Amino acid sequence: MLKVLVVDDSALMRRQLRQILEDTGEMEVQTARNGQEALERIGEFEPEVVTLDVNMPVMDGLTCLENIMRTCPRPVVMVSSITAAASDAAIRALSLGALDVITKPDGTVSLNLERMRLELIGKVKVAGRGRPRRVTRLREALRAERAAGEERRAIAALSATMRTNPSVTLIGVSTGGPRTLEDILPEFPTDFLNAVVVAQHMPAAFTQSFARRMDSICAIKVMEVDRPTPLLPGHAYIGRGDADVVVERRLGRLVVNSVPSGKSAWHPSVDRLVRSAMAVMPAAALIGVQLTGMGDDGAEAMTLLRAQGGRTVAESEETAAVFGMPAELIRRGGATAVLPSDRIAELILGWTSARSGSWGC
Repeated sequence: MLKVLVVDDSALMRRQLRQILEDTGEMEVQTARNGQEALERIGEFEPEVVTLDVNMPVMDGLTCLENIMRTCPRPVVMVSSITAAASDAAIRALSLGALDVITKPDGTVSLNLERMRLELIGKVKVAGRGRPRRVTRLREALRAERAAGEERRAIAALSATMRTNPSVTLIGVSTGGPRTLEDILPEFPTDFLNAVVVAQHMPAAFTQSFARRMDSICAIKVMEVDRPTPLLPGHAYIGRGDADVVVERRLGRLVVNSVPSGKSAWHPSVDRLVRSAMAVMPAAALIGVQLTGMGDDGAEAMTLLRAQGGRTVAESEETAAVFGMPAELIRRGGATAVLPSDRIAELILGWTSARSGSWGC
């Protein structure tokens, strides 16, 4: 039996979440009313997974999460409302080590809870197989050094002019992704002559907040894609949640676009992103990156990308919160390299430094 602690200040929500999880017959569930009570229950109950509300009295979800990750790390799934403030807090929680986030039903709980049921069960089960990540200040120290001009070695030999052969890095990621992306995107310098497109499985309520947070800690520009947008070097594009993100060529220019979700079970679809880029660019100009997450989204397309001359990298098991998506790419023989998340940016910088010319856009 998977031991789960449900933390929420609403008695109705605690009861509903507990019932959903207990009805699986696979989980033992206890509850807590706020962060302070949760910390006490963790010591007594020793849950394998915690679901944690964001806004609570006495001790809020973020403070509780920081305490959990510092003193008794374990997988945490945040349960958030869809207000702008709550979305920002949920994204902050993911950067602090939470594995995933679920949106609370809006309106009448009884009418909307069914939409949440399968997502809750699935994400709690995945969290039970995942692992927490301790948060340190090392990344912040490295970024401060880079801001002072001390982290430019990988691109020192590159020309400051644009390039004739544009290269694009396509990143697929799911559960545990926001924290993992913090190991990669902030390592790209302001003069990075590569574009990055990210398909992060995430609800639409959170992708804008996620893009804003990443933009605040990255040297390159990071933005959410919700319309046709020119694909430019030194930019990272986060696909809008509950839709798919694709690379297209319009009037001779490369653009990244948000389109209605297709048949895939996951959105934005990594597989659709990679195939769209391969349709308008040579495989040799593309880099595929498969990061933490459940399932196999992107594994088939990235394997094909490598077979056609592109390069791919899979996150290694040692850092992957959920070693599903990268493991599937490795199993299919589609990974050019397998690396921990904190070494992937260095590899990409090395690969892209060999290309030169102008984007012609």
